[in-house]
Amino acid sequence: MNMSLSLKWIVVALLSGALLLSNGCGWRLQGSYQIPDSLQTIHLTSQDQYSELTRLLSERLRLNNVTLVEADPKKVPELRLISDSLERSTLSLFPSGKVAEYELIYTVEFAVTQPESEPRRQNVVIRRDYLDDPRTALAKSREMDMLLKEMRQQAADRIVIVLASFSES
Repeated sequence: MNMSLSLKWIVVALLSGALLLSNGCGWRLQGSYQIPDSLQTIHLTSQDQYSELTRLLSERLRLNNVTLVEADPKKVPELRLISDSLERSTLSLFPSGKVAEYELIYTVEFAVTQPESEPRRQNVVIRRDYLDDPRTALAKSREMDMLLKEMRQQAADRIVIVLASFSES
């Protein structure tokens, strides 16, 4: 029993040491970014406050310790989602002439405005290939919904990365 307790303490000590070493070298969990102090409190606005992208972005910001406020944008920085759009272009055709493969292009335009400065407009573009087999229309419709959801998640992650890249000014 005493040996078992000692072994547990050794494992805890080794894991703690590994965690300290990984933090010391700059390693972070994926999705964890260092947002500048000037953007730690932000006002998030969107044309559709209830959209999936707005919800995902709010969640990502909170996970990165950013406080979202409903305040006067003249006193706190504002992150404004200007637009998001999905375009589809043909990549390949079946011998019959029907579309076999599409490229989906999801674009998000947003702006960050800090007090007493001009807005900094940015774009995030996510691309995916999508195979289209007319014989499996229902399954492809669900796949398209899943792809769009993943593209929105990736766009929210990239917006947070852009915020983390802003330098203190």
